[in-house]
Amino acid sequence: MSTDYIYDKDFNQTTFSKYEISQKEYENCTFNHCDLTECVFQGTTFVDCTFNFCNFKEAKLGHVGLRNVQFTNCDFTSVNFAMTDQVIYEFHFKDCKLDYSMFYDLKLKNMNFTNCSMISVDFMKSDLTEALFDNCNLHLAVFTDAIANKTDFYSSYFFSIDPEKTKLKKAVFSQENIKGLLDKYEIIVK
Repeated sequence: MSTDYIYDKDFNQTTFSKYEISQKEYENCTFNHCDLTECVFQGTTFVDCTFNFCNFKEAKLGHVGLRNVQFTNCDFTSVNFAMTDQVIYEFHFKDCKLDYSMFYDLKLKNMNFTNCSMISVDFMKSDLTEALFDNCNLHLAVFTDAIANKTDFYSSYFFSIDPEKTKLKKAVFSQENIKGLLDKYEIIVK
């Protein structure tokens, strides 16, 4: 199947069908208020694209290339990012809902998550070196066997990270959220 190439196009309030987005390359495109619910992103590449107020809930990301992509106010509930193309990639989230999403075993160095809801997100075995979690709700997020060296958790909250199962060298925490590193010890901090 040949790949379609779409350049410098705006998509506004567009509802994409299940396979409509597959096997395409989008460059310098903007997606505003689009519905990508349950879409299958097989062999799709996005370069220098922006997504605003888009719904990706339960979308299937299979071998998707995300190169300099910004997501703002998007819903990624229950999306599995594990098959994201890791060759050349850069993508960031701002004001997004990522609850129950999976980033299992991905290289997410220097990734930015800003003002995101990330309840029960799976970061197991991921490399989060120098990532930024700015004001994110990380309730029940899993960081087992992750690398979070120099990761900034300073303004995030409701996380529980086991320092014995997660590499945290030079990670940044605030005095208020440091108790999230002590949960397993059932210590009371006053």
